[in-house]
Amino acid sequence: MSVSGTFRLSEGDPTSFSNPEIVKISHIHLRLQVDFKKKVLRGFVDISAKKQQESSDILILDIRELEICKVLAATTGSILKYQQGEPLKGFGSKLVIYLPNSTDMSVDVCIEYETSSNASALQWLSPEQTTGKKHPYLFSQCQAIHARSMMPCQDTPAVKFTYTAQIAAPPELTVLMSAVRQTETEWDDTRNLRLTTFKQKVPIPSYLLALVVGDVVSRRIGPRSHVWSEHELINAAASEFSQTENMLSTAEDLLGPYQWDIYDLLVLPPSFPYGGMENPCLTFVTPTLLAGDKSLADVVSHEISHSWTGNLVTNTNPEHFWLNEGHTVFVERKISARLNGGEALRHFKFIGGWKDLQNAVNVLGKTSPLTHLTPDLSGPIDPDDAFSAIPYEKGACLLFYLEQKVGGPAEFEPFLKAYIHKFSRQSITTEQWKYFFLTYFSEKERLGVFDDVEWNKWFTSPGMPPIKPNYDTSMVDVCSTLAQRWSEASDEDFTSFQEQDIINLSSIQVIELLAQLLEGSPLSPAKIINMDLIYGLSRRQNSEIRFRWSRLGLLARHKPSIDSAIEFINLQGRMKFVRPLYRDMYNWDEAQLKAISNFESHKHEMHHIAASMVAKDLKLDVSLNTRQ
Repeated sequence: MSVSGTFRLSEGDPTSFSNPEIVKISHIHLRLQVDFKKKVLRGFVDISAKKQQESSDILILDIRELEICKVLAATTGSILKYQQGEPLKGFGSKLVIYLPNSTDMSVDVCIEYETSSNASALQWLSPEQTTGKKHPYLFSQCQAIHARSMMPCQDTPAVKFTYTAQIAAPPELTVLMSAVRQTETEWDDTRNLRLTTFKQKVPIPSYLLALVVGDVVSRRIGPRSHVWSEHELINAAASEFSQTENMLSTAEDLLGPYQWDIYDLLVLPPSFPYGGMENPCLTFVTPTLLAGDKSLADVVSHEISHSWTGNLVTNTNPEHFWLNEGHTVFVERKISARLNGGEALRHFKFIGGWKDLQNAVNVLGKTSPLTHLTPDLSGPIDPDDAFSAIPYEKGACLLFYLEQKVGGPAEFEPFLKAYIHKFSRQSITTEQWKYFFLTYFSEKERLGVFDDVEWNKWFTSPGMPPIKPNYDTSMVDVCSTLAQRWSEASDEDFTSFQEQDIINLSSIQVIELLAQLLEGSPLSPAKIINMDLIYGLSRRQNSEIRFRWSRLGLLARHKPSIDSAIEFINLQGRMKFVRPLYRDMYNWDEAQLKAISNFESHKHEMHHIAASMVAKDLKLDVSLNTRQ
């Protein structure tokens, strides 16, 4: 069916065909075999659901390029009639299952299916794409709406379910999921497979279901944590993330008891497109965090915070994504402040976040509806296309502003804990959050504390926030002074600069220095050359420094920076780094063809999400394959 104009796929979620208001999934059991040769998962999903009305007679699921073999009533084994809708590019199609007439409010169906080799949730790596070069590797990335390519499901965060799984895979490889491992046994010797079972007792939305199969090992880093990685990286990973338990304990102090039993980390291969992914029990992280000095480990405190803000209390659909990410950034910075640098560090990070927010607004356009804190994704608009720093930084900025309004952290932090307690294991809207906030602070509302809060401008107006909070600039001032000196320096004389300028700066202050230089007019090639001679920035292994240094060089039209930027891009696939660098090269005539050529040569090594987004950045055909 061809549909034109703006519309929503369902009443509750513009990006999901499903009908949880009629029949809602409560538990899923997966029985899957991993086939590396054909690059597919095949098997069964057993779905337990509850009718919301006795007369409910259809279950509508989301699917994307799945081959549906048959659908059965799980209790009787009888075949159920089903119908697949026409696919809508980017969103897949609906699977309508016709339920038997029954007064029973419980629904149990079994679906036999197979994924496509192009499933957008799954990345299949050849041995050559791994660090060890010996075995293939599989990992999933279901956020935002890719779970439907991995299994039939109600692919909306409004639906939370517990799950169990039995995964059959080659015995030389380890299977991990966003759940607690139960058993690992040999199975079916004729096909040389081993069966691993899992249990997730806490209800999760579909985007948090995760699967990994690879040659990985683990190292204990705390009483409830292991880090997993390929053999070659395990020592570096264990060292880099050794403070994980301190972060967990601090988060518990802020938000209440940790409910997921274990907190493991997995360092994925370089093609992973994000800094981290908060899969319960198994946080995914990029190897670009392995800086050697723990300076980038704050990403872990972000993913830990998600164990409460996002995983326990979840946005009901992608239009309310800020409830997940804004709260998580806000809590992450509280954890960092408590463990490392106090309030000055927290303010420093908010100042950097304001720059990231301004950059996102500049890229999207200051009047773009996608810069709303609660954007309208009718269209529908793919959440991957709407993804930016907006929900992270604009949301965190709102919370910081409100914290100052109510009297500071001592007043605001008890609200955070009450918020988690109130909505734990639920999916909510911004309206529910606001009502609870004003109810919790009802006495302050009565006194008029919030009378000047422009709620509509915060939530549904484009561009930057209506108010910029007051930040402590003590950690930023030294960076600002040095950035100004470089901006105003003559290209003929650099004798006033020396290595001691940055010798006492922390890694995050060096990052801030470069971020400030990026905000100003482009530097000259001479300044790039001399800054590197004096400070040795091109030799830094910190990925955040390397990223900003590469951008400075490209914007300065420093020709050697083209090759160094391409080298950095090809080492990793993190969209935070890859997309801006490709955009910078596209906007420079001398670098444009090199950028396009490099992308065409390496796009099949990239994750689908990253490759699709970069293709759009480079104004190329985004149909990298036939995904629907």
